[in-house]
Amino acid sequence: MRVRQAATLSPELAAESEALGLKLARLRMARGIKQVDAAVRAGLSRNTAYRLERGDPGLAFGQILRYLNAIAPGQTLLDLLSENDPALKALSVRERTQRVRDMTTRELKSLDF
Repeated sequence: MRVRQAATLSPELAAESEALGLKLARLRMARGIKQVDAAVRAGLSRNTAYRLERGDPGLAFGQILRYLNAIAPGQTLLDLLSENDPALKALSVRERTQRVRDMTTRELKSLDF
């Protein structure tokens, strides 16, 4: 019988697994690497890369490290968790920058008090 790893984890550990996957995905996007390209560099299938970024706890630790090395050669897991990469800082700045649009007449009237 096949056991799903996510079903055996506590909610706290499942959240940590998802957070690790999100950090990998953000680092990949910050560095401008497509998921399929990162998977090929790591010697993984695209489906495995997808599962890594979703935080699937059933994957091998070595796969996580290979994927990290494919995205950011030379970075350690500690570097990933501390989010010290300059590309991540630049991504955060880009995400905070938003354009402001003009309000519609309806929106302006609703604010008129």
